[in-house]
Amino acid sequence: MDVEYHEEYIYNSRGVQLFTCRWLPFSSPKALVFLCHGYGMECSNFMKGCGTRLASHGYAVFGMDYEGHGRSMGARCYIKRFDNIVNDCSDHFKSICGQEEYREKRRFLYGESMGGAVSLLIHKKYPAFWHGAVLVAPMCKISEKVKPHPLVISLLTRVEDVIPKWKIVPTKDVIDSAFKDPIKREEIRCNKLIYQEKPRLKTALEMLRTSMNLEDSLQEVTLPFFVLHGEADTVTDPEVSRALYNSASSADKTIKLYPGMWHGLTSGEPDDNIEIVFSDIVLWLDKRSCEDSTHDVKLIHQSIPVPEKLHVVASPVTLNGKKQHKTRSHMKYICGWKGRGTYHHSAM
Repeated sequence: MDVEYHEEYIYNSRGVQLFTCRWLPFSSPKALVFLCHGYGMECSNFMKGCGTRLASHGYAVFGMDYEGHGRSMGARCYIKRFDNIVNDCSDHFKSICGQEEYREKRRFLYGESMGGAVSLLIHKKYPAFWHGAVLVAPMCKISEKVKPHPLVISLLTRVEDVIPKWKIVPTKDVIDSAFKDPIKREEIRCNKLIYQEKPRLKTALEMLRTSMNLEDSLQEVTLPFFVLHGEADTVTDPEVSRALYNSASSADKTIKLYPGMWHGLTSGEPDDNIEIVFSDIVLWLDKRSCEDSTHDVKLIHQSIPVPEKLHVVASPVTLNGKKQHKTRSHMKYICGWKGRGTYHHSAM
């Protein structure tokens, strides 16, 4: 099934220009899916496969590069406050949900790795607003295998306000640890929009604090969720996904662990494994997208104000060798993708 792709730039509440994109089916979407990418990643290229696949199954998919990530402005991969990311995503996503054509659609969060933490924190801001979340190898805790030594953490904490942007945090190569397929790994490494240098001091400490706080508050998760994790993941600990499943207060929760798979379930595994993972995700979403949500959507829009329309600017494109500024309606192209079958799992 062909899908439409759109890009646009917006400004957040701090005046920073952020890149956003969307993949849309040609028919009315089953539901809305909002992407939260991982640390150092971006949406337009790295999350393209995810957006295209879900849109080809009838979902309207929306993504945003966090401040300092991908095509958004800001110091590269510098996270001054993790709450800034959460608030930017929440404001933008809710502004989309408030649009006339989407007000009666069910709303799902989709987070990969650090994006899993972003998704859970967005949910905690307005617990009744979201209909569910897909959490792929979520960052609820930094794996002991990649976390700096406690003495290093203690030392760095003392100087974080003095040298917050310094790239001095010692870590292993996450790309080597996250993506199993060597060809896909090199393709990801060649993506210049992905941050591949050492983590900045403040960024690393913000991620560490966020993951520790989430680990201590897993029981506050109440929305329906599907958590997926590779059992051979060394970047985010599969045991934390088990802890999330066991501790969350959600009445509707599903977990699936994939033997032998690594951290990059949707982008770094062999094609057959990726097909299995996405078939599981689509199956879970399909079962929760067919309910009539008109009544609860009206209640939510009455009780929770949707942010006012964000500032939008046209994005430059090149046509016939000349750079021009085009509005969003001129920024679409058609992506062709065909699925290779479905995979059913009775536990969902």
